[in-house]
Amino acid sequence: MRIESKSDKIGELVLEKIRTHAAGDPNEVTMETKLTDLGIHSLELTEIIFDIEDEFGIQVEMNTVEAWENLHTIRDIVEAVRGLIDAKS
Repeated sequence: MRIESKSDKIGELVLEKIRTHAAGDPNEVTMETKLTDLGIHSLELTEIIFDIEDEFGIQVEMNTVEAWENLHTIRDIVEAVRGLIDAKS
């Protein structure tokens, strides 16, 4: 049974935004996909971060280098976004 429908929606939205920038077949991009496997360069990562900020009304307080060092999978990004949304509430 799924209890966290809001959380699932957050994951789906973040995943969709990343899929639009990923190299290769977007259907192969999952929550467990490593960021280094996406073929996304720093400008695209910046665009993804801006899209996420706009979508959820949050401020991501990290530069792109820190993002690559601290986040390893799409799930890591989703969890970071959830944390920022929770902190805003």
